[in-house]
Amino acid sequence: MNAFVTGSGCDIDEDVTIGCRGEEAQTTIIGSEARIRAGTIIYADVEIGDEFTTGHNAVVRERTRIGDGVLVGSDVVIDGNAVIGDEVRMQTGVYVPRNTTIHDRVFLGPRAVLTNDPYPLRRDVDLDGPTIREGASIGANATVLPGVTVGADAFVAAGAVVAEDVPPNTLAVGVPATHRPLPDELEGTNVIR
Repeated sequence: MNAFVTGSGCDIDEDVTIGCRGEEAQTTIIGSEARIRAGTIIYADVEIGDEFTTGHNAVVRERTRIGDGVLVGSDVVIDGNAVIGDEVRMQTGVYVPRNTTIHDRVFLGPRAVLTNDPYPLRRDVDLDGPTIREGASIGANATVLPGVTVGADAFVAAGAVVAEDVPPNTLAVGVPATHRPLPDELEGTNVIR
């Protein structure tokens, strides 16, 4: 049987599933002051830090590690084996595939999609999720392809399709995304409140 442990001050709605589908006896750990809303499913073998918040119907699959102060919005899917840093914000409908790393203070806008399979159903290859470095912002409906690194404090514009690495402090825009200098108004790092 799988178990879960929560820290103090957690507010968890009744229609939440925690610790589901573990193959062996595994524990799910959720830190203090979590707010987990109805419809959320958190699998076994997940570790979540303090001040974790979800919208409705979020899914966090097995072998995921999440830092402190993270927001996982409504209908977000974290498909497992992912590492997510502190103060990350994932807005409604974000998709995070297996083998993805998201560093501290990253913002993922509504319906942003990260991918990990360069040849879906065509070739048997290792799944290689993207790496999103600290302070990067990914706009609404942007897509980041497998194995891509988005550099620290970079900004991916809404709707962009990112097929190659984005250097730090750079703007990525278009389909496929091209790189431009970061405009003055986007300079700096994300301020998470």
